[in-house]
Amino acid sequence: MPGSAIHDVKDIVREKYAGAALKVATGGGASCCGSSALPGASPITSNLYDAAQEQGLPAEAMLASLGCGNPTALAQLSPGETVLDLGSGGGIDVLLSARRVGPTGKAYGLDMTDEMLALARDNQRKAGLDNVEFLKGEIEAIPLPDASVDVIISNCVINLSGDKDRVLREAFRVLKPGGRFAVSDVVTRGEIPEALRRDVLLWVGCLAGALDEADYVARLEAAGFAQISIEPTRVYDIEDAREFLAGKGIDVDALAPKMQDKFFSGFVRATKPDGNSSAGCCT
Repeated sequence: MPGSAIHDVKDIVREKYAGAALKVATGGGASCCGSSALPGASPITSNLYDAAQEQGLPAEAMLASLGCGNPTALAQLSPGETVLDLGSGGGIDVLLSARRVGPTGKAYGLDMTDEMLALARDNQRKAGLDNVEFLKGEIEAIPLPDASVDVIISNCVINLSGDKDRVLREAFRVLKPGGRFAVSDVVTRGEIPEALRRDVLLWVGCLAGALDEADYVARLEAAGFAQISIEPTRVYDIEDAREFLAGKGIDVDALAPKMQDKFFSGFVRATKPDGNSSAGCCT
């Protein structure tokens, strides 16, 4: 993607997510991809967290949840580990990770939006968690040293980047040898109508920037990752597509049938080789 287009997408994403954060902070609810806490939420963001996970977390963390999955439920996190959430938003996945890694571990959240960072830090204060740090920055240039993180998580954010190869290279860089990449993302399968790809506003809606599953695997391999897998967690049907596309200036009736089984929320796993085994080896 040309540099100017990348910046255009980034500005749109920042503006929309800043608006979502301000809406939550002033007593409303998030609105970009929808929120599981809101009536009429996008199917992408609905019912991602169970009651046990929500217990003890600020309501604002739930209202600001704009993800497409629940990486903290699927990622293997152990006490004492360091976790980084790329595009941490209101902080829910960071707070959940901080609980899992315990007081001897650390959970970082990285976000480029001041309003989301302010909301996340307020949510951290309300949750009473000390092993959390929210960083300002872009996922294409992670402000952490090489080999400093055990696990990278992310929730429906990598698809929003206009330079995904750089994101994956940065993720590889900051992971320790043997570290794990464990993210939820929207992934496509098969040909997607060009009208959707052309609509930059759908980057904010978590669809137009999504990678095809084979392309995702190839890019992870090119970045150096091994043991790569993509597990669909929810495949979206025609009615999901109809709801998702409504109000976006697109002929929903014409395009919705073409979206059947073409995009899904997936859990993407990969490992940074530790040097003791072949990068092509699988377990």
